Amino acid sequence: MAEVEDLVRTLAPQVLAVLVRRSGDFGAAEDATQEALLAAVQHWPAEGIPENPRGWLLQTAGRRMIDSFRSDQARRRREDTVAAEPPGAEVPDRDDTLTLLFLCAHSSLTPASAIALTLRAVGGLTTAEIASAFLVPETTMAQRISRAKAKITKSGLPFRMPAAHERQARLRSVLHVLYLVFNEGYTSSGGRRLHRTELSAEAIRLARLVHAALPDDGEAAGLLALMLLTDARRPARTGPDGDLVPLADQDRARWDRSLIREGVALITAALAREGVGEYRLQAAIAATHDIALRAEDTDWPRVLTLYTRLDALTGNPVVTLNRAIATAMVHGPDAGLTMLAGLDDRLPGHHRLAAARAHLLELAGDRAEAIRHYTAAAARTGNTAEQRYLTLRAARLRASHSTSRSPIGTE
Repeated sequence: MAEVEDLVRTLAPQVLAVLVRRSGDFGAAEDATQEALLAAVQHWPAEGIPENPRGWLLQTAGRRMIDSFRSDQARRRREDTVAAEPPGAEVPDRDDTLTLLFLCAHSSLTPASAIALTLRAVGGLTTAEIASAFLVPETTMAQRISRAKAKITKSGLPFRMPAAHERQARLRSVLHVLYLVFNEGYTSSGGRRLHRTELSAEAIRLARLVHAALPDDGEAAGLLALMLLTDARRPARTGPDGDLVPLADQDRARWDRSLIREGVALITAALAREGVGEYRLQAAIAATHDIALRAEDTDWPRVLTLYTRLDALTGNPVVTLNRAIATAMVHGPDAGLTMLAGLDDRLPGHHRLAAARAHLLELAGDRAEAIRHYTAAAARTGNTAEQRYLTLRAARLRASHSTSRSPIGTE
């Protein structure tokens, strides 16, 4: 069953892209795709995965679209468009996912709507997961996605890659979408699994497509490098029992050195280009961690310098949080705690703020307050692996003095 679910998640954006290209109706295409995916999940476990699963999904979804269009005479023209191309036809050596990605990032949509729609259509995230990423209610996000689909359909935009002068304008939204998809895969916002590797793998695949299409764009290269350098640590992020292992305690022999070499090469070349942006700075930070053979070998002054630049560039409170941790590693926990004090209004109730504060309080020797904040952080996260780690940190502090470790979010 898990194999089927992983396969349909991988194929979903490819099927949706083909249907959008054929029909021009985003909403109807997504409905048909979802029905085909549901049919696959119901039939494939018992009947076996077909020899050509993508063709099976395209044929099933295409039939669903034709049935839907036949029920509405006003859509007869669209039915003819869909029927003109055999619904099960394959497109040899062609993946329309990248075109779909740029379509979702069209300038007619607000950046927030473009990102939400792409996470839903291309990344395969649920509406609840997207709402969590944007810190808004699920109903609000559902309305935003629905309006975005309707706007794309109403615009009659041709399903094609944008011209060069349009492509750059949409690129920022595209990169941000892939960044969010990767993050959801690397640390799931909810559930029992720490990782959702199907999402992080898809984000890396799409980032490779974008980088191949725009090889001279430094930020596209930077984002790909960031993903590779971060994903390289994944094998060491959990122990044999599935518990989270923070960066400082990871067995670095388990890190994927081939991904690290590729990521370092990418970011080294990208940093030589002008206009260094947020993804290149984040990749540079990740590379600094990855090239340290031991945690104590980490060049924290360089990490702090990079976070300071990134904070000035983005004004993102999560960046400020990580900058505070780097500050503590260079100048001591009190300096880091002072910086965290300014984040209560910008990250209200966020578990990562409570976890970072707990860690720095532990370093400063304030065990009672550290326990209180570890407990609060555990209550606020929706990820079971993070809950276990934070609860265990509090329990160990209660039991005895313990060696200090890195907080969640310093990766």
